[in-house]
Amino acid sequence: MKDKWFDRPFAKSKKEFSIAAGDGSFNIKKFLMFNYCPVSAEALIYNGDLKNIEQSEIFEMDHIPFLRELIPNYMSIFELKCCLKAINEYDVDYYLFDGSILGDLQNHYPKGAKQPSDMKKLTPGEVKLFEDDINDLSSLDLSFPNIKRNIYAHVSKDVDGFKDYESDDVYNLYLSSIEKLLVLKQILNKKNKINSIYKTSSNNDLFRSKSPDIGILDQLTEKQGISKIIYKKVKDSTAIPFPVYDEFFNELWFTIFYVRLKENKNVLKVELPYYVKDEDEITEIIEIIKRDSAEGYPYLLNKAHNDVVITNNHVDELLKISRIYETTNREQLKM
Repeated sequence: MKDKWFDRPFAKSKKEFSIAAGDGSFNIKKFLMFNYCPVSAEALIYNGDLKNIEQSEIFEMDHIPFLRELIPNYMSIFELKCCLKAINEYDVDYYLFDGSILGDLQNHYPKGAKQPSDMKKLTPGEVKLFEDDINDLSSLDLSFPNIKRNIYAHVSKDVDGFKDYESDDVYNLYLSSIEKLLVLKQILNKKNKINSIYKTSSNNDLFRSKSPDIGILDQLTEKQGISKIIYKKVKDSTAIPFPVYDEFFNELWFTIFYVRLKENKNVLKVELPYYVKDEDEITEIIEIIKRDSAEGYPYLLNKAHNDVVITNNHVDELLKISRIYETTNREQLKM
């Protein structure tokens, strides 16, 4: 433990800066004929007063393969677009993410999911169509449906009198994954503003144990402190090429460490999407995170999570508003 964890108190930053944080949420209610999928995301900006950016939508989806990968894609796109708007329009100095950007890059396309057989690498013109729509922050809607209609007009056409929904679903998963990467690239162009913070992680880079590092540190330490710094390059941990900007993403470095901001509170994992060798710079980042933390966790992240979380009770209320009522198998047969 001596070379893995270092007890150390941290002060709260006295610098003047603006800070923002964001989170997203989704829920899936399964019906006999379709899935009801509300999705929500929010960014909170604090610079003396509190502002927010939000985006939400309800998707009614067929029973399709990889639904539980597709809907999180939609949530991530909303979450990333809220972040991009906060950075570009409010010029925030630091933005806190809930979750791992490195993890998103390592799993940028679901394992086992097929790609459209006729899909070739996007041309520079097609990528520009995506980016122009993404950078128009007057709307935080999904961009890929318009791209699909304009470029891949054959998708969803009738095949022998039936809609080719399977082809449509494959395109949705593939193009939404590309959109997610393109929004993420826009954000990572300003990577020194970005901090990812999360309470849970399955990684075991420090102890090489079957138990995750964050669990071991949480159990065996109590005081404020910081772990040994870990450095990872994307290309060393990603086997599948990126469909867009492959070189850009593969050359990214991540600086990763665990920290406790308050004695006897949770250990947090912090991930910076750039290489930080200077210990004073890491200390400065921790002090910035600590300034607006409560009980050892960033207040804005906690508030954003509480604002956007979509519980089963929320879904039930939305269904009532939408006048959608669940039916049993027997009731379906009588219809």
